[in-house]
Amino acid sequence: QVQLVQTGGGLVQAGDSLRLSCAPSGRTFSMYTMGWFRQAPGKEREFVAGISRSGGTTYYADSVKGRFTISKPNAKNTVTLQMNSLKPEDTAVYYCGATGRSYFDRYDAGAYDFWGQGTQVTVSS
Repeated sequence: QVQLVQTGGGLVQAGDSLRLSCAPSGRTFSMYTMGWFRQAPGKEREFVAGISRSGGTTYYADSVKGRFTISKPNAKNTVTLQMNSLKPEDTAVYYCGATGRSYFDRYDAGAYDFWGQGTQVTVSS
């Protein structure tokens, strides 16, 4: 069993930056593929960014490409999401997810088995 604990988030103005972190308790991240998703009110949870088990490959939604960076500084521990040039449309609850599956659609929230508690990101215009 993996428990994911998120930190970061908050209220910022458009153009500002925020950093989200996701740390595991229990097993180490090296066994799992990680992703960040977000969910705005009335909308489905959508993929934001993902990173391979090794940390060597990253994936981004087109809406955040060039502005957000996912990283795994320590292969065994925290996964971070650096968010720059934030826009009001980035406002949502952000979740980190983990999956131990070998074959899955990384863009599908249903493929992730474990989730963090969620953290609110609000960007004012």
